[in-house]
Amino acid sequence: MPTLQGTFTVMVTPFSEDGRHIDEDAIRRFVEWQIQHGVHGLIPVASTGEFLSLTDAERRRVAQLVIEQANGRIPVLIGAGAENTWDVVRYSKEAQDLGADGVLIIPPFYSTPNGDELYAHYATVGAAISIPIMLYNNPATSNVDMLPPLVARLSEIDNVSYIKESTMDPTRVRDILRLSDGRMSVFGGIMGFESFMNGATGWTAVGCNLMPAEFSNLYRLCVESRDIDASSALYDKLKPVIDLVGQDRYVSATKSAQNLMGLPVGSPRPPRLPARGELQAWVQSVVNYLDLRFDGPDTPG
Repeated sequence: MPTLQGTFTVMVTPFSEDGRHIDEDAIRRFVEWQIQHGVHGLIPVASTGEFLSLTDAERRRVAQLVIEQANGRIPVLIGAGAENTWDVVRYSKEAQDLGADGVLIIPPFYSTPNGDELYAHYATVGAAISIPIMLYNNPATSNVDMLPPLVARLSEIDNVSYIKESTMDPTRVRDILRLSDGRMSVFGGIMGFESFMNGATGWTAVGCNLMPAEFSNLYRLCVESRDIDASSALYDKLKPVIDLVGQDRYVSATKSAQNLMGLPVGSPRPPRLPARGELQAWVQSVVNYLDLRFDGPDTPG
């Protein structure tokens, strides 16, 4: 199993215009475009992919489509979050059977489990699969904050090897690496550049849905080349997109931008609403300012 590192796109789920069906051609076209522009990995069926708004059959089909289209060229991690541990086991085993390179698992988001419950939760999932587990720490959405000492404890589970750290405190990257004694690799969530500066080896980026080449290149400049001047300059360029998709309307904003760029992905499923008013104006201004365009294949590769 290859080491996971680099910029991974947390994908939207393209829907038909009425939102009733997944758009299979758009999914394949999007995957091909992302790979052509140098992304290091893809994560479908997660928060940006509206996983809670998908049926089980849709979750499986989206995962299958992305894995098939990627065809081993880059790693694919499948979101496997759920409230019930047994459901997470089921989704994780399904992802493994489909050929996923790992799973991204947010903590149960309603029951607010304590440390012992989280350990039992992830240990149960880990015992059921052999592919890597990436923890997902996003207390704003899960109501659970996995602090570095707990993350270090969870890293003692054999295949819990990665974490997406999505708080606004990049010093946690440093603390997780120190406390886990090398067992855990950290991916930044929102704070990509700052996370790289604190030792992260990856970034799970919503903005990569819009600028795959540039977001991926930030990893190369920060981690591979260690060119601080060039990476700082690129980071400044990316900030308008990071700000746009880093707030509570991230799905609506991202899909609106993609539609304006020439990549029809439909609207979010309700209760989310499409971007409108001030948000739509903000989306339009960012698309215009950065001249964002979909330049991928007309048909899936």
